[in-house]
Amino acid sequence: MKSVGIVRSVDIAGRIVLPIEIRKELDIMGEGSKVEILARGNEIVIKKYIPSCIFCHSSEELVEYNGQKICRECAKKIAKTV
Repeated sequence: MKSVGIVRSVDIAGRIVLPIEIRKELDIMGEGSKVEILARGNEIVIKKYIPSCIFCHSSEELVEYNGQKICRECAKKIAKTV
């Protein structure tokens, strides 16, 4: 992925528009696509949201448990301790 720097203005409601070039690069084109917004010091980081296990952060073979994403391996470990 190439590095792109684009300056955008914030509107009165606090919104910005993500440039089409960046949305295409990250495949976040459709309505309802999700991004994750983080504050790191004096930076705002916006990245494509990829669901992951709340314990090990794997994005493979996720299942939902009580509204949270857990991978099958962590689910097996939890089942053994119960």
